[in-house]
Amino acid sequence: MLDSFYLSPLDGWYVIVLSILIGLEVIKNVPSVLHTPLMSGANAISGIILIGGAIQLLSTPLTEVSTILAASLAVLIGSINVSGGFFVTNRMLSMFIKKKN
Repeated sequence: MLDSFYLSPLDGWYVIVLSILIGLEVIKNVPSVLHTPLMSGANAISGIILIGGAIQLLSTPLTEVSTILAASLAVLIGSINVSGGFFVTNRMLSMFIKKKN
């Protein structure tokens, strides 16, 4: 049954382009009050990507170069997103701290 289901490489590009367009539209329409909770959710998703990429790297034989490169790229991008998200969240939360005179 699954043998008849085939996705061409072009289908993957359709998914990527549509994901980018939908993501931009969703982020553009988020009110500024919800940016901090949204950043927390994005950090959680990126953390899951980091864990999944690390598990994939640890369980993949060294002969599968494409899987190793893809998992390494996922770990790199996920770690950039998590660290940037924590930096932005810290800056936003610091705006609510009262300054002493």
